[in-house]
Amino acid sequence: MTARASIIASLPIPPDLRDRIEALFDYVAPDRHLRTDEVIALADLHQPDGLLVSLGMPIRAEHIARLPGSVKVIATTSVGHDHIDIAAANARGIVVCNTPDVLTDATADTHMLLLLGAARRAKAHIRNMDGAWKTRNGFFQGLGVDVTGKTMGIVGMGRIGRAVADRARGFRMPILYHNRTRLSADLEGDARYFEALEEMLPHCQVLSLNLPGGQGVLMTRERFALLPKGAIFVNSARGSLVDEDALLEALTSGRVGAAGLDVFQREPGYDTRLNDAENTFLLPHIGSATVETRTAMLELAVGGIEAVLSGNTPHNVVRV
Repeated sequence: MTARASIIASLPIPPDLRDRIEALFDYVAPDRHLRTDEVIALADLHQPDGLLVSLGMPIRAEHIARLPGSVKVIATTSVGHDHIDIAAANARGIVVCNTPDVLTDATADTHMLLLLGAARRAKAHIRNMDGAWKTRNGFFQGLGVDVTGKTMGIVGMGRIGRAVADRARGFRMPILYHNRTRLSADLEGDARYFEALEEMLPHCQVLSLNLPGGQGVLMTRERFALLPKGAIFVNSARGSLVDEDALLEALTSGRVGAAGLDVFQREPGYDTRLNDAENTFLLPHIGSATVETRTAMLELAVGGIEAVLSGNTPHNVVRV
């Protein structure tokens, strides 16, 4: 960067990270998360070189068309990038960066929390404790199911899927997986590959979604019906992958015995029928929500902007 570059952030920057950004850029950062139209208005006013945005801010083709020509790079503080029209951005010469790798462990840890919470009926027990533990469980009341030894089927065996598999092996869970392509032998290990998802589902006592969004609904009524009765369903990937009406039907019928969910079709205004169901354990999209991980994500996004504006190609460029 020969002249001092400027960026606009759509999210608040924690005080301990501002020094790093201020050393690199002139920047505008809010005290709350901004909407897309607000960021575009600020961009018109300040003519920035880059935008630093979050997963919750959609940037569609119509938004990109309204950005000033000064914008050269958009960095999202997320691995997922389906909220940004990459092709439209690239067509205008705008590079898009994301934050791969750094949130793998935090998200996989959250995934196991969802699995255990769903399997052991944690929601009902937490509510009991919130009510001062006035209800005593009988010997055969309030029972969950074991996780240890259950067969886990993973859909999406990328970094996060493999990290989930590593953790599941600690519970002596046999691993099956479905992926667009089969892994190399060293990455696959003892996992069993299924080219067709429909062939894997009947074997999945636990079904784990760990793939990107942007590809339509994956779990339909027909696919839930292929699971063994009482299967546990866990999704920390994208809510858009799941037909939530079909999931509710499967939870009611017992086809799905329990579900652990960190993501939803609508966020934050999710379908509260999922919370009304006794056999769910829900979290508000906190997969990467640790101090260490969110700090690393922001630093990686800022590093991507710095590299692009310096004429370099960072490793976290999103390619289509």
